[in-house]
Amino acid sequence: MRRFAILGNRAMSQGKLPLNDMAGGAGRMDVLVRALMAGLLTSHGIRHDTEVILHLMGGPGPSRRIKFVGSLLKGVHAEERAVGGQIAKILKEPTPARGHWVERSAGIFDSGGDIQHTLSEWDGVNIVRLEADAPRLWKDDCKLPINGKPHSRHEGEHGNFTVHGLDIGFLLSDDKPMEIDVECAHRSLGSQWLQGHLAIAVCHFLLDQGMPLNLGQS
Repeated sequence: MRRFAILGNRAMSQGKLPLNDMAGGAGRMDVLVRALMAGLLTSHGIRHDTEVILHLMGGPGPSRRIKFVGSLLKGVHAEERAVGGQIAKILKEPTPARGHWVERSAGIFDSGGDIQHTLSEWDGVNIVRLEADAPRLWKDDCKLPINGKPHSRHEGEHGNFTVHGLDIGFLLSDDKPMEIDVECAHRSLGSQWLQGHLAIAVCHFLLDQGMPLNLGQS
């Protein structure tokens, strides 16, 4: 399974989402929407071995999490405003109790809580915090395989997929620095700070190609 936890430090957690001003009035919700789309969507479909959790931390009220599970999703389209509309419907609902997931529509779940709740739910997952000034995610002196073998894959039918392979979770923030203390591997995708959705695309590329990964904690 591939997991992405996206921190929205100023992203609104309840109320009427301004779809015409997701970059400003919604607290950079546009950054989270682009990250969500990069995590879940391919050119012509959905990644069924992936889930994305948006952490909405900007209020009003308590922090909120919205989880998108690729193996269960229906009706998600590659258009920012449409995805924003799905989030907007959830923000009109009361925030559920922390740690209690409520399915709002097919494959989209809503819960209270913060990144610590997510990490506690990721028991046994290889967790990677992405930073530009950390060791590379891939092992030294490795070349891209000519015939890549993905680190994860899925089998089955919609709503009844089985996911095999590496269980890995990535932590990313919006345009603000990530200020959490968690024991995990700190890794980079290069010396430049990439925008979140681009970093997610690179992670998928490395996992799709079966690139040997450097996952030892440091």
